[in-house]
Amino acid sequence: MRLSDFDYRLPPELIAQRPAERRTASRLLHLDGRTGELEDLAFPDIERLIAPGDVLVLNDTRVIKARLRGRKDTGGEVEVLVERIVDAHTALAQVRASKSPKAGRAILFAGGARAEVLDRDGEFYRLRFGDDVLRVLEAHGEVPLPPYIAHAGDRDDEARYQTVYARSPGAVAAPTAGLHFDEALIASLRGRGAAIAYVTLHVGAGTFQPVRVDDISRHVMHSEWYEIPQATVDAIARGKRVVAVGTTALRALESAAAEGGLRAGAAETRLFIVPGYRFRVVERLVTNFHLPRSTLLMLVSAFAGAGNIRRAYGHAVAERYRFFSYGDAMLLERAQ
Repeated sequence: MRLSDFDYRLPPELIAQRPAERRTASRLLHLDGRTGELEDLAFPDIERLIAPGDVLVLNDTRVIKARLRGRKDTGGEVEVLVERIVDAHTALAQVRASKSPKAGRAILFAGGARAEVLDRDGEFYRLRFGDDVLRVLEAHGEVPLPPYIAHAGDRDDEARYQTVYARSPGAVAAPTAGLHFDEALIASLRGRGAAIAYVTLHVGAGTFQPVRVDDISRHVMHSEWYEIPQATVDAIARGKRVVAVGTTALRALESAAAEGGLRAGAAETRLFIVPGYRFRVVERLVTNFHLPRSTLLMLVSAFAGAGNIRRAYGHAVAERYRFFSYGDAMLLERAQ
């Protein structure tokens, strides 16, 4: 398969720059991967599509204020995007500066906060902060909105670029399928007999990195940390269909079942899902619309069928759906 197999034309005005007025006010495109049938719905209609006994699996990661602006101790301006918190004082980060900082140099932030450059690991720098990393980010960081959103993160984004069930800090991008759910909708689904379970996958900045090879079999997937609680494994064992809310929840579940049955625990995953992948756990997927030529578009093509996804995206463009992180949603039925 070639990268060009996962391309499509998107009018720029369909890229959502702000979320819908209410979380549940988005549209929902329902695609049956077995028949290719499409249905235009409002997001609250998901209630009639989720049956008693279905298990909705949500990613409870919490987006951190991962973007910091500062200066090198030599005076040049620096922008830091934390990719991963390693421990209380250490983080891996992308660093943008006119000249790459060398090991041993310091980066100075507002309020006297500082970080020392320890070394470089590929595209990331290992930084040692003088204070607790999360405390520095909370005090001086910005919401790390995706590059296709034109405005800088503000107070509205601090609330809306976060799921209502976020509780485990560590993500630098939101699990955006979950942004459509509010507490009332989750309570209603539970009241109708659906089970609600959680996983944690800390979404990294690598989710926005382009695929740079035409032969997608040569692409190296970025690594992300995930954890599956035993309670989630038990809920899935008792339940009926597994409905992953977001590609991150799906990747966590499928990674944890890669060697057979679903197992609780924590690990790193580089799972790269492309057409031909055999799904072991997830039967339905709630997801947003993804960028052209992206690994996430490849994932949904594997899940619902590449031809079905091409038709669905063409339909969404024609019907003026809103795309990407703050956009509308899809509910996909697995093709096989």
